[in-house]
Amino acid sequence: MKKTLILFSIAGILATVYNNVPISFDTTEQKEIINSFLDDWHNAAATADYEGYFDKIAEDGRYIGTDAMENWDKKAFATFSKPYFDKGKAWNFKAVQRNIYFSKDGTVAWFDELLDTWMKGCRGSGVLEKENGEWKIKHYVLSMTVPNEVTKEVIPLKAKYEDYIIAKLKEKQ
Repeated sequence: MKKTLILFSIAGILATVYNNVPISFDTTEQKEIINSFLDDWHNAAATADYEGYFDKIAEDGRYIGTDAMENWDKKAFATFSKPYFDKGKAWNFKAVQRNIYFSKDGTVAWFDELLDTWMKGCRGSGVLEKENGEWKIKHYVLSMTVPNEVTKEVIPLKAKYEDYIIAKLKEKQ
């Protein structure tokens, strides 16, 4: 009985220690893989590679666009985007700066990127998760940047579109 108790105690201690030790992975290599993955994703849109673009988004992935009402699941975003891809060019975003971070076990990564786009500077941020050994986009947010010096000039332009939306959403709360 004592031996069994001792064995279970040792097994419990080992399991606790094992579960609290982060899995070792090469962040430098994974950053290179993710940089390439995201660059390829943006390039797929620029070259109208519909499958190449949407295959990188997880089945339960979300895409948040620049418009206040753009909060898409993958299927709805793919449907909305299809006509743009069918015309031979969707959009062309080039990262000029990117930061990548990882969970302790290396299965989740999040990033932010400054993009050169037709809208000028935009900010992209997202969450990636490894699925069957491959990175997939779980959540991506695209937003236009507004220099602090011109915020007061931009607010009235936004207000004529967004005041109504905000008021309607507040009514639903």
